[in-house]
Amino acid sequence: MSDLRITEAFLYMDYLDLVCIGLTGSGKTSLLSKLCSESPDNIVSTTGFSIKAVPFQNAILNVKELGGADNIRKYWSRYYQGSQGVIFVLDSASSEDDLEAARNELHSALQHPQLCTLPFLILANHQDKPAARSVQEKIQD
Repeated sequence: MSDLRITEAFLYMDYLDLVCIGLTGSGKTSLLSKLCSESPDNIVSTTGFSIKAVPFQNAILNVKELGGADNIRKYWSRYYQGSQGVIFVLDSASSEDDLEAARNELHSALQHPQLCTLPFLILANHQDKPAARSVQEKIQD
């Protein structure tokens, strides 16, 4: 493909800026690695944030993955600006305490001024584990 055709291809490609949030261990990094066709062998939890460019049909999804530790969640809102959608990942087999914390973070994100009008994808991860609950069980008040 010539340089001109490559340039033209990028002109017609959409770029979507997404933010990916969820508690530590929910599977955010694993999800994004899988979407980028990366090896799952050396996945390490994100301690701050990372950015992944995920190819998707005629678009590139620029995903800001934000670490889910207690000391990092208070900074999530600093990374919301410019987002066009939200991926919220939760561990469907987590403890009741972690599930409550995830529920609180989800409700907080849904009410945040920079996110409240955006589309949300809520991904109930770890459905293959015996303790997994349904999505309805996880997000009910």
